[in-house]
Amino acid sequence: MEDCASAQRVRDKLERAMGPQLITWLQEPAVVEIWLNADGTMWVARLGQGKTSAGTMEAGRAETLIANVATCEGTTVTRKDPLLECTLPFNGARFSASIPPESPAATFNIRRPAQKIYSLDDYVQQGTLSATQRQHLREAVQQRKNIVVAGGTGSGKTTFINAVIDEMGRETPEDRLVIIQDTAELQAKVRDQLMLFTSPRNDMNQLLRHTLRRSPDRIVVGEVRGAEALSMLKAWNTGHDGGATSVHANDSRSTLIRLEQLVLEGSMSPCSTLIADAVDIIVNIVKTTTGRTVREIVAVHGYRDGEYLLEELQ
Repeated sequence: MEDCASAQRVRDKLERAMGPQLITWLQEPAVVEIWLNADGTMWVARLGQGKTSAGTMEAGRAETLIANVATCEGTTVTRKDPLLECTLPFNGARFSASIPPESPAATFNIRRPAQKIYSLDDYVQQGTLSATQRQHLREAVQQRKNIVVAGGTGSGKTTFINAVIDEMGRETPEDRLVIIQDTAELQAKVRDQLMLFTSPRNDMNQLLRHTLRRSPDRIVVGEVRGAEALSMLKAWNTGHDGGATSVHANDSRSTLIRLEQLVLEGSMSPCSTLIADAVDIIVNIVKTTTGRTVREIVAVHGYRDGEYLLEELQ
């Protein structure tokens, strides 16, 4: 009982440090990110609406907030250790912060999972996706194609993968879906699902190997950033097709080059043929001044004479 009471006191203190406005934003379903810049300006990003200026926060109050979050994590933030990466204890949002000398003043970003799972139909209605592109993706899911969603930071890759997962649930509701991620951003309305999260003891690569013993029909990886790319591609290519992942890249060719670079972190070869065999569809989503849009959907048809054979699906 004492531990529970102590945890509640820490949480109450954290919420007081945040203040009513920040708490209100965190309770608003459309809000996906809130951040504070070193000049004290606050910004709020809403799903499908972009970012808006949202007032200011004093540096002293921001430092108090960061210190309280650190306390919840059982750590401290100091000038010798000025960075903090964690999740907020009451909603699972990702919290990234810095204080001087790492930044001119206290800064933070709060990224929270989208509260609504957007479907491919929703993307069409918003104008992010064309009806023809939706049909290509629907057929890819039906045919158990492996899908890589590529884009830059803030382009909406994670939210789009949620839409792909939603389509998996609609088209193959009997499939067992295993989702591996760092934090709880991917969501699935699937009856038979297993969520696995990385930890200091088990990284993405270890979880991928473990996944093969958990009877997956489809394997979804939140984002590949390192040598786990090789394990994922091998799994996709050996009886666990129909998966999805995201990669930081600007277009289809740079996506494949990025995968080669990641594979080289765990192999002596870029394994271009393996990549071409395992990756079937690349979706390139970009952030524009008016929102997000799927710029291209490309089918990968193999690797020959040092080149990937690509076809843009119109």
